[in-house]
Amino acid sequence: MGSLFGTDGVRGKANSYPMTADMALRLGAAAGRYFRQDRSAQHRVVIGKDTRLSGYMLENALTAGLTSTGMNVLLLGPIPTPAVGMLTHSMRADLGVMISASHNPAHDNGIKFFGPDGYKLSDEAEAEISALVERGVEPAAAENIGRAKRIDDGLGRYVEYAKTTFPDGLRLDGLKVVIDCANGAAYKVAPEVLWELGAEVIPVGVSPNGHNINDKCGSTHTATAAEQVVAHGADIGICLDGDADRVLILDETGTLADGDQLMALFAARWADEGRLHGPALVATVMSNLGLERFLAERAILLHRTPVGDRHVVEAMRKGKLNLGGEQSGHIVMTDYATTGDGLIAGLQFLAEMVLTGRKASDLMQNFEPVPQKLVNVRFAAGQLPLDDASVQAAIAAAETELEGSGRLLIRKSGTEPLIRVMAECEDADLLEKVVGDVAGAVEIATS
Repeated sequence: MGSLFGTDGVRGKANSYPMTADMALRLGAAAGRYFRQDRSAQHRVVIGKDTRLSGYMLENALTAGLTSTGMNVLLLGPIPTPAVGMLTHSMRADLGVMISASHNPAHDNGIKFFGPDGYKLSDEAEAEISALVERGVEPAAAENIGRAKRIDDGLGRYVEYAKTTFPDGLRLDGLKVVIDCANGAAYKVAPEVLWELGAEVIPVGVSPNGHNINDKCGSTHTATAAEQVVAHGADIGICLDGDADRVLILDETGTLADGDQLMALFAARWADEGRLHGPALVATVMSNLGLERFLAERAILLHRTPVGDRHVVEAMRKGKLNLGGEQSGHIVMTDYATTGDGLIAGLQFLAEMVLTGRKASDLMQNFEPVPQKLVNVRFAAGQLPLDDASVQAAIAAAETELEGSGRLLIRKSGTEPLIRVMAECEDADLLEKVVGDVAGAVEIATS
């Protein structure tokens, strides 16, 4: 079977392998056995989810698997991914579980695990759980079966914590904020936090029905929020994804800033204040060359990792660094959270607006990006397009053409059946050509 885990937990189409009720039950039992090493002690796990219809099915199946191995389950209901990390640690749980496929469409779902420290599990821990799923686990004795309990105040705890990350004495009075919650996990907490801090809040994507998460809203479709920013004359738009661990910012004109621009702002500010450990920033291979140049001018190191916020966090922890993230909008601030937190990152941007008195548009264009083009090519199950000789030849030819003037990155998505073809180059015509050549070769190989 191999490892079930991709770059961000286990993920797939709901009711299809591996996102079935049976597999969730087996995963729950395996995770319960892995974490319940001392079978004489009480052990607990917290489970959160986003707003997908399949969340009910997977939550119940995971609960059955976990309680069958003696774990006591605390159910949080719909709540952001970073809140699960925070509550796993604060509630002294052995394990945290988030049921979400993040920015993916509603028909997908996923399962992410957090350790007792609130951080996502290591590759080694995931491999051991995957092996336990394959072997099967011995259930607990009848008298040691775990209990399940619903926790009603999880959202309130997260609201209060999120507000503590905003500077003491500051308020958002006079700021009009569009918050797009993607009909996802933050649909209650994000507008509440902003309102309690004094903002005039224009909520978008706060009517989940089980099917509309990330649908024409949120960080994957910012046009909806941009329209509201312009229509209401708002000062800023904050766009979260389905589980609220990533954010993109819109200025007062509806213009978009990606994660690279946000990381540039925070890295420069924190370095000036002596708060940036290193001083260094951790980002992935996808981050723009313009960000790298911006940091170099300020003597800030850039550490690049493979794609995936888990890789970013691992590098941050290894280097004792406190700022990292992804171009896609995962902003990781370990001073505040154990994973990307879209709401907290949005609050830090708002704090900059209040402290400096500057408009969003003045704060979010920190460097001129090098032209970058990304094309995704879908492939069918069982296909290995990157092993095709013609694809390898196209990649080699593109690298030769770009040598000295840009860079090429080809990778298989860890969350979807996609080959991602990305290049950066100052020469727009050459950029179009090399991406088109490689993507074309991949398409032929998958047809």
